[in-house]
Amino acid sequence: MKRVFKIGFRALLVLVVLLNIIAAFHAWQFTHFYDEKSRVNKLPEAMSVSEKVRMILFGVHIAKSATTRYPTVAYETVTLQTTDNLKLEGWWIPAANPVGTVVMFHGYNGNKGNMLPEADYFRSQGYNTLLIDFRAHGNSEGLTCSVGYKEAADVAVAYRYADKRSGKPIILWGVSMGAAAILKAVPEYHLSPEKLILESPFATLTDAVKSRMRAVHIPPTPLSQILTFWGGLEQGFWGPGFKPAAYARDIHVPVLYFYGAKDIRVEAHETQAVFSGLGTHDKKLYIFPEAGHQSFCRYDAVTWKQLVGEFLK
Repeated sequence: MKRVFKIGFRALLVLVVLLNIIAAFHAWQFTHFYDEKSRVNKLPEAMSVSEKVRMILFGVHIAKSATTRYPTVAYETVTLQTTDNLKLEGWWIPAANPVGTVVMFHGYNGNKGNMLPEADYFRSQGYNTLLIDFRAHGNSEGLTCSVGYKEAADVAVAYRYADKRSGKPIILWGVSMGAAAILKAVPEYHLSPEKLILESPFATLTDAVKSRMRAVHIPPTPLSQILTFWGGLEQGFWGPGFKPAAYARDIHVPVLYFYGAKDIRVEAHETQAVFSGLGTHDKKLYIFPEAGHQSFCRYDAVTWKQLVGEFLK
């Protein structure tokens, strides 16, 4: 019996070590992009069975997002520098007689070109817009993404640039990872935006990782927790502690919050956790009943513009 116990214990130990090695490798792949501008990334749910199997066995291979859409109005390309010496590229799109500035932040593996429909509407309402490529995205420097943790510093750099340049009220708009980064940045860097517009942020980094597990039909527990641990460790922060839902309590400005009821990336309980946790009483949640994890401006421009227009007034 003692011998059987020893064999079982050793087998379990080998399994745990192997699981952690696999998780550390997958976490690295998920957060480190390749500079292959011609490569088109596929969402997990769009992959074939064989592609999903290869991803499970060998990790995801993600190309750094390439900017393919550009403004059709006058704009200025600006370069900002982060505290860890990375150069971020942004577009400053001025409005005639501006009443304020909207600083805009995209999601994971997106870029500033994805946000042009929203930027066009903000400009029509009299707002300058500053569209930023996060580190490791678009035309900004770097190949390593922390899924919002370090990107919060990028939010702070962009906010201070816009504040200094315009001297008018600042509104922060972000989607998914961009919204999560805003929630972390505002209290941590003592930012003072007039309002926030948040679209589909995840509640915790672990939840964000779980969504990837669900997309390839892998049980999210315990692999997502292990992946979150290793992903943070590899980048020098405590991954399980990255919780936008917890940062929400320190938000005390008006918030307009959007979510899609058919979102397979962010679950409904995450949205409720973040929204209910917001420290402000001036907040509004609108759920698009048939939308997923996508641009709501493109999905239902009429509703989105009506709600945003009322919020801006």
